[in-house]
Amino acid sequence: MRGYKQPTVSVIGASGYSGAELTKILARHPSVKLDKLYAFSQAGKKTTDLYPWLAVDMTYEAYDGKLDSDIYFLALPHGEALKLVPDLRNAGKMVIDLSGDFRLKNAEEHLRFYGREKTDDAWMTYAMPELFHEEIRNATAVSNPGCYATSIILGLAPLILKPQDSAKVNTVCCSGISGISGAGRTAKTELSFSEMNDNIRAYKVARHQHTPEILQTLGTSATEPSFGFTFTPMIAPLTRGIYTILNIALDKHLPVSEITELYRSFYISAPFVRVREMPPEILHVAHTNFCDIHVAESGKDGSVVVITAIDNLVKGAAGQAVQNMNIMLGYDEALGLT
Repeated sequence: MRGYKQPTVSVIGASGYSGAELTKILARHPSVKLDKLYAFSQAGKKTTDLYPWLAVDMTYEAYDGKLDSDIYFLALPHGEALKLVPDLRNAGKMVIDLSGDFRLKNAEEHLRFYGREKTDDAWMTYAMPELFHEEIRNATAVSNPGCYATSIILGLAPLILKPQDSAKVNTVCCSGISGISGAGRTAKTELSFSEMNDNIRAYKVARHQHTPEILQTLGTSATEPSFGFTFTPMIAPLTRGIYTILNIALDKHLPVSEITELYRSFYISAPFVRVREMPPEILHVAHTNFCDIHVAESGKDGSVVVITAIDNLVKGAAGQAVQNMNIMLGYDEALGLT
């Protein structure tokens, strides 16, 4: 448990949707103590002023640089964590960053997809528990995966990070639908009720910032991918959730039963991945830390359809972040999440 008796935890950027979800989970966590909630534009307001459903009576504070807590979660807009993390790490604090600032090893790809410069050393352990459990356990600062990236990587990993005698992935065409909360709490006209009700639209086609993160985690890169990859993200009038359909072309046919068994075997030790017999639904995973996966179809030409579903605010953000904290502290990774 890293020498902590009962670690104190603070959230920087606590007033956003992911920050509120973190607050809810950490407040009920049996082995940590929620210490401070930091916000910027909402500083001075009560938690219940913004989120009446939160069973937490605290006041958002302006971040003053004091480092009194043991663990810091950063739920900030992209670019902000780059400014704060160095001081936190130098002070020996445990850090879990939910932004994309420290996910990519390649600074040129970060500039291309995020539109911001960073140094080559601005990278932290990529914290996807199902793939990098030991690396997370030995880390003191980690970068939490993105929401789309979580749903897509978990849907592809068994076929790509696989035994050598399995079929090779030639191409992946991915479509992902996100709830509106994935865009954050800041008011935007295009996300208003009158614009999004009875509507669905694609955005950032083939240039979404999670693309290089996905390919990096699967052992290749956006600059020189080892297999064809296209990603079309869409937004729908859902509050929360990510629904992903992966159309995969293999170099040989594998029956659905064999692929399903490959997935079950791959995730046998992953408490929050459920390989389902039927296609998942957002309602099956909403407000949970689960990722549901279904192998829907395989063709004689090597085509495979895999469907995944997660809650973008939980498994795609706050829940996975707490899961990572549990691993870093040596706790059961499901503690406080079930």
